[in-house]
Amino acid sequence: MACITRLPQPVSEVWDWQLRGACRSMSSEVFFHPEQERGRARARRQERAKQICRQCPVMAECREHALAVEEPFGIWGGLDEQERRAILASRRRAAAAADNPPAGRAAA
Repeated sequence: MACITRLPQPVSEVWDWQLRGACRSMSSEVFFHPEQERGRARARRQERAKQICRQCPVMAECREHALAVEEPFGIWGGLDEQERRAILASRRRAAAAADNPPAGRAAA
């Protein structure tokens, strides 16, 4: 489950981007896998969702939202669950490296 404490405050300016999403009038089944979906069927559905995202005017906002709240399911901003986890892990490693520079070097 996504951690709601990381969600932005309920201010319309923060959420207005969602009104312009290409997915707005589509079934959530395009972006979230049904139980037992595996293999080629899942890959095809994910690719279809990512194609929609690539043409979306708010893809960047959607992606950053999903990363900020660590959304655990579905396609958000053109990224699937594994892609988001990889980006978050990379960001954490970079932050840890910045906080702990190698001996003999000061942090910038």
